[in-house]
Amino acid sequence: MGKNRRIFLALLLPLQYFGLQFLRPYSAYIEQYYSLGVYPFISTLQRYIFGWIPFSIGDVCYTLMGVMALRWLYKNIKRLTHDAKGFFLDLCAALGVIYLMFNLIWGLNYLRPPLYKSLELSPDYTTEQLVVLTQRLIENSNELHRALGYPDSLKIDLPYTQDEIFAYSRQGYEALGMIYPQFDYQGTSIKPSLWSLGLTYMGYSGYYNPITGEAQVNERIKNYKFPVVSAHEQAHQMGFAAENEANFIATLATINHQNTYIRYSGSIFALRYCLNEIARSDRDAYEAMIPKVNYGILESYREMREFWESYKNPLESISKVFWDQFLKSNNQSKGIRSYSYMVALLVQYDQRHPF
Repeated sequence: MGKNRRIFLALLLPLQYFGLQFLRPYSAYIEQYYSLGVYPFISTLQRYIFGWIPFSIGDVCYTLMGVMALRWLYKNIKRLTHDAKGFFLDLCAALGVIYLMFNLIWGLNYLRPPLYKSLELSPDYTTEQLVVLTQRLIENSNELHRALGYPDSLKIDLPYTQDEIFAYSRQGYEALGMIYPQFDYQGTSIKPSLWSLGLTYMGYSGYYNPITGEAQVNERIKNYKFPVVSAHEQAHQMGFAAENEANFIATLATINHQNTYIRYSGSIFALRYCLNEIARSDRDAYEAMIPKVNYGILESYREMREFWESYKNPLESISKVFWDQFLKSNNQSKGIRSYSYMVALLVQYDQRHPF
């Protein structure tokens, strides 16, 4: 590759960065022409091409890309001593192309308008509204727990295989898409990740692969969490890039499901986020609410907490720092903390459609 071409490709990195900053005020156009225009065609095509394959093609692609990157680094590392400029020029050229492809097939979704605008919800709420919603979620979760035939003190595991949960997750979006067309979902491509152990050590329940459009779920996570994680990654497949919005959409797809087990999974997921938010804003209210939650539900929370603690390691902290900065650079100013901001969407949605 000629030097001029390498310089041009390397310049794609800063050009794209400033170009994306320029596009931020024009989110309505991104929504109209990309997120609701070009992207649905891309993502649906990806799901039909790769969805039928029983294993994760995306994980294979990432593995091959990693091997190729290490091979290139091994062969070129010596250039740092005599051709450092050429080394970094080649590196930046490759990153410029990768970042361009990322933005074209997925990344521009980070610039779409916030979901609360299209749903005509307010982004604000009061502590009183949150307390009312949390109390109702406690009642609903407890009732679902008993409706499934379990004693209050017993932790519930879903009696389904991972593939069966994936199918139920697809059904949740079929029902949700009839109410909200923006959540319409065509084609299925949800798979357990081949790198689930690595995801666990990095502290992630799943991820969306923009190369193949596959929703990847960490097969090691606890059974009751599977439906929500599946629905979360499916929300990313539909172009909802913000983590708080994907959590909110996953809640809608599960908490309104016809299957009681899936509904239970969505209810205790939403409840956990609301309880955590109350703990930060009103500790006395939190302490008064916890005894009202069925012990079996609290046991599920404890089991999941201990699961993550058992895999805690320095790699997780490093990966979380990287992911936090990535989110902040892609229109999510709160970074990883944006996951908890889906509580505002829950509270305001509940004002119109009580859970």
